[in-house]
Amino acid sequence: MGNLCGKVDKHDDAFDRPGRTLGGAGTGSGNARPVGGGNVQRAATAPLPPRVGGPARTLGGNSGGPGSSAAADARERAAAAAEARNAPKPTTGKLGAQLEAQKRENRNETLKKASEAEVRRREMDAQAAAAQHN
Repeated sequence: MGNLCGKVDKHDDAFDRPGRTLGGAGTGSGNARPVGGGNVQRAATAPLPPRVGGPARTLGGNSGGPGSSAAADARERAAAAAEARNAPKPTTGKLGAQLEAQKRENRNETLKKASEAEVRRREMDAQAAAAQHN
């Protein structure tokens, strides 16, 4: 297939070259010619970024082993931060108290409350239906 508005170049026709056999595909038999005419240029790789901060350091600072004071201090600070995150937050106001009460109730209590609300709704619907017929 050719270009409708362009002229045909006889040297670049794919059907003029000999084809490849099924077993010869990808073996580099030399039958295939690159489309660009053989002048294949490799893309230049990007330069490596410069190192920041000097040589690599190990975790825990420059001082010795696991019993060092810097490692122990870091461990203590991490433990204090974890305790601060897990400390119960003070409830503020009426909504905070309601939220805490809701968090404390278990599944059975929640289902019981929902069931009671549904029973009350049905009773109110029945009363409204009785009032409309009278």
